[in-house]
Amino acid sequence: MAQDLDADYAQAGFGHRLGWGKRPALLIIDFVNAYLDPACPLYAGVENVRDQAATLLLAARAAGIPVFHTNVAYTPGGVDGGVFFRKVKALSCFERGLHPHWAAFADGLEPAAGEPVITKQYASAFFGTSLASTLASSGIDTLLIAGLSTSGCVRASALDACQHGFIPLVVQDAVGDRDPRVHKANLFDLNAKYADVVGLEEVVTHLATIVR
Repeated sequence: MAQDLDADYAQAGFGHRLGWGKRPALLIIDFVNAYLDPACPLYAGVENVRDQAATLLLAARAAGIPVFHTNVAYTPGGVDGGVFFRKVKALSCFERGLHPHWAAFADGLEPAAGEPVITKQYASAFFGTSLASTLASSGIDTLLIAGLSTSGCVRASALDACQHGFIPLVVQDAVGDRDPRVHKANLFDLNAKYADVVGLEEVVTHLATIVR
């Protein structure tokens, strides 16, 4: 069945490989403790993904490429989250001051000095933020994407990266979701239409060739 699906999409012209551009950056989306703490309603069981994302982060830093992080924060009551905040009640975890541990970056994925943190209120890292202009002014043409969740903020950010003219490379080992079926379906669709879904090993190998 999977082969039939792959063949059907391929013959229809989907899934063309974009490849690497000349100047990549890494975007780590919302890798905070809320998704790693079983006491939190957003818990997603993505501990193994955290380890892979940490490996990716170390490789990006060693290569000297720009690194960006995102998190989510709302004013008390969530008025700045609009319809999204009303739709997903669990987002109340990110009201400022309410659960500082859940809002904190996961161990091993804390931003280093000089790595921008983009605080957002909606799914895409681009919506309502300065990310696109910052990438463009830095000459970035390729965006490695890691983080959470595959079906939510990763998907929305990869789509917006494509629409803003950046090549999205979604690192499949370093993104995760609360359900493997949803994770797999979204990776398939992203790879078919909007991004290249790539393995961590390929990315680490390529980053090692970059000369500072």
